[in-house]
Amino acid sequence: MTPARPRVLAIAEAANPEWVSVPLVGWSLAQALRGVADVHLVTQVRNREAILRAGLTEGAEFTAIDSEAFARPAWRLAEVLRMGKGRGWTMVQAIQSLSYPWFERLVWQRFGADLTAGRFDLVHRITPLSPTTPSPLAARLHRVGVPFVLGPLNGGVPWPPGFAAERRAEREWLSWVRGAYRALPGRRATFGRAAAILAGSLATAAEVPAADRGRVIWLPENGVDPARFARAADPAPGPLRLCFIGRLVPYKGADMLIEAAAPLLADGRATLDILGDGPMMPALAARAAAFGDAVRLHGWVPHARVGDVAGRCAVFAFPSVREFGGGAVVEAMALGLVPVVVDYAGPGELVRPGLGLRVPLAERTGIVAGFRAALERLAADPAVLAPMAAAARAHVQAHFTWGAKAGQVAQVYDWVLGRRADRPQPLPLPDHAARLHNFV
Repeated sequence: MTPARPRVLAIAEAANPEWVSVPLVGWSLAQALRGVADVHLVTQVRNREAILRAGLTEGAEFTAIDSEAFARPAWRLAEVLRMGKGRGWTMVQAIQSLSYPWFERLVWQRFGADLTAGRFDLVHRITPLSPTTPSPLAARLHRVGVPFVLGPLNGGVPWPPGFAAERRAEREWLSWVRGAYRALPGRRATFGRAAAILAGSLATAAEVPAADRGRVIWLPENGVDPARFARAADPAPGPLRLCFIGRLVPYKGADMLIEAAAPLLADGRATLDILGDGPMMPALAARAAAFGDAVRLHGWVPHARVGDVAGRCAVFAFPSVREFGGGAVVEAMALGLVPVVVDYAGPGELVRPGLGLRVPLAERTGIVAGFRAALERLAADPAVLAPMAAAARAHVQAHFTWGAKAGQVAQVYDWVLGRRADRPQPLPLPDHAARLHNFV
């Protein structure tokens, strides 16, 4: 007899089909889970209109919680303290970690009676993704006997040595004392009471207290909509066509990429498309001017149109030095681009041997030299591109569509509900997972 579909209360404070980054992850995963479970989405009221436009029925399929009394002033405070648009991400996370518990308090007020009465089989908190944000619901659910699934969580990637200037430019002064979050009330109960903890990266898995790592499952948070990536990249013959996709901020490294590719750009062996905007745009435009039409800065491109530009390229060159998840890497591989990334954090875990190239983490000069060598290799032997592109695209289609993600999470649900005895590992662990032997 086939077990009944689990009844899931999916909590995603950030879940919005019209935004990108964390809100899009929250929305996409919650929607995909409807294929494997009976899901009721609980989100913040700011997402209500977009979800209604997407066709969901309020009350039956989702509930919008109005926590604006705390959320709005917290956001305004974070905007002031971050000292610049797109900067100070650690500060934003810190302020939100302090205001978020009010949201869960309101969730319990609305659904506590239903949970106590057994109307849901489990609760899955999808967002926030940050491991620094405690969950007051965890202890309450433990008391009423409802399993609590936490994650995917991502964050906790240290700034690498040699990038102090970039760290200051990002206004990341709070990151020097980030470890203080471990003293936040409720952190220990959040991890200790979770039936399963989904970690989006090995760095995040290491943030989980050692006593709780037996319930950690490595599962990157990013996914793709296969309809949006149905067309594979088709670069024209000729120069090696490179692209960069991301915010133009210091740690993403678009300036390092231009420096690394300079010899190829100067003699016509490569072109570079840069998709994104940010505070570095004027400096990058000035540097790119030396290469004429070989470097094109497109500015901000709507998410739905990124593939139209990137699909004309062959290589996704991404020298970011502090990338938690690497959603752009997954999307590039979905298009059939060969990724060249720094072997650190999310991108280094996503790009397996045979799917792309990983440049060892180093200080700035070492990364520039590593990228230059990798790009020179690809320009000299372009025949290696097609097999890697096909393998990368097939890997994403097998493991990183939202439907595949839902199937992976369903294995976790079966485990916490006692439908399987062994702890699942839905995806093969990264080839360097042995660095965290106490996790794996």
